[in-house]
Amino acid sequence: QVQLVESGGGLVQGGGSLRLSCARSGTIFSINAMGWYRQAPGKQRELVATITPGGSTNYADSVKGRFTISRDNAKNTVYLQMNSLKPEDTAVYYCWVQDNAYYNYWGQGTQVTVSS
Repeated sequence: QVQLVESGGGLVQGGGSLRLSCARSGTIFSINAMGWYRQAPGKQRELVATITPGGSTNYADSVKGRFTISRDNAKNTVYLQMNSLKPEDTAVYYCWVQDNAYYNYWGQGTQVTVSS
């Protein structure tokens, strides 16, 4: 059974940094993409950043230049380095993995709160 476990969330002042990690257990034979979504109170879940096993990345416009996604295939872990955090980045951040059959796996979420 596949599990995605996020860590690294917390409370940070505006302008600060956090690094999220998502460790995967269980086997996914063929991964299409991995990444992070977020959901703020009263809003829909939105894409933050994605990365393919080959290393191609995609970012939401709101985080470009501030967030960096990376992965360690040997450790089955994907990371999100978040710099220059803003109060509007406050949300629950979810790890996401999609296999080649377009089945989506989700983590339980980690809270990120940015104070002004």
